[in-house]
Amino acid sequence: MSSAHPNSDAVATAVRELDLGVVPHRDVVRDAVRALLTALARRAPGRSVEVRVPPYGAVQCVAGPRHTRGTPPNVVETDPLTWIRLATGRLSWAEARATGKVSASGIRTDISDLFPLDLS
Repeated sequence: MSSAHPNSDAVATAVRELDLGVVPHRDVVRDAVRALLTALARRAPGRSVEVRVPPYGAVQCVAGPRHTRGTPPNVVETDPLTWIRLATGRLSWAEARATGKVSASGIRTDISDLFPLDLS
């Protein structure tokens, strides 16, 4: 991981601990989730898909029809640890969907081609 992003250390720490079977500290998870959401928005700018990782954050991304009010038509939602695994390539989109770890509603929500994310 590059240290160019201010929270790339949090991502590296979270990934290292998850790989060891340890649940990272809440602050590390929060910072890693936010860094990876920022990386996703940078990689796929737009406002047609909303990716939610409660309670730490959400971003709108992916070019296409813009959503402006109410519940977005294309929503991806997952828990923080699944998000870290998915965004860093430790969990595939197909496996996350098949096991119910990711909820995705809407025709534009297959964002599998965006992973793994790069923090540089």
